Amino acid sequence: MSTPNHQNLTAEEAKKLLNKFNCLDIAPVLKPSEKSIIRSALILLTNLADYQILGICADTAEEGILAMKTYSLALGYEPPNNLLTPEGPVYIKLNGKNGLCYLDSYAGHHRGVLVSCQSNDEGGINEMYGHLPLDLFV
Repeated sequence: MSTPNHQNLTAEEAKKLLNKFNCLDIAPVLKPSEKSIIRSALILLTNLADYQILGICADTAEEGILAMKTYSLALGYEPPNNLLTPEGPVYIKLNGKNGLCYLDSYAGHHRGVLVSCQSNDEGGINEMYGHLPLDLFV
């Protein structure tokens, strides 16, 4: 199967690419060329939704905050500042619609970013993708 040119991705092709990450406990390490097409697929689908909610599981607060900032900027959101940085693994939830952000210690084993696309109408994109790599937009 050939990979579609990411400049001309359709929404269906983008969904197929991103669905490969669904139900993964730990996001895979991607090659730069793989990152590029996954970034394109994610941007295409998030542009078809009204807003996104990010769920980030990381080994450290610093790693999680970097992922939250890079994903936020890529999706057109202003990332919050002055978040606490507890020791050990963290979970961060960011609501792109209202900017609310929650960061706390996390005892689970998942690692990566969940992107939940939210649309106000039924025909829009209302799907979650991930766990995507923490460094997708780094």
